[in-house]
Amino acid sequence: MVSGDGGGPGGPGNVVSAASGLHCPHGGRVFAVSGPGGRGGVRVDGHAVHTASDVFAVAGCRHTVNGTPEPCLSVRWSLRPGGVLVDGAPVLLGTSGAQCLGAALVPQGAVVATAGRGGVVCR
Repeated sequence: MVSGDGGGPGGPGNVVSAASGLHCPHGGRVFAVSGPGGRGGVRVDGHAVHTASDVFAVAGCRHTVNGTPEPCLSVRWSLRPGGVLVDGAPVLLGTSGAQCLGAALVPQGAVVATAGRGGVVCR
């Protein structure tokens, strides 16, 4: 589950949009490198809604292991079956599972999310 979303397993979750604040557990910024931003898509309060087909990267992670930089670089989302779809892809929710990964694709902690202003809650 994404940390800091206030939802619980099976409960409602805020829709993850371009207005959502997403960070790795070490303070790096999580952002979509591909997605609906430039091609229209569904919007909430004017911000693009993110789906499972979007690709996310991490910048500015300061994670180290024994003094060696091991930054978070990407994010893997784990979605439950069912839910809201946009163009056939599941919409990302604050209750969706999300792990930050290093270069060796080793999980380094959950994505920390803060909801954007306004928004939609899905059940």
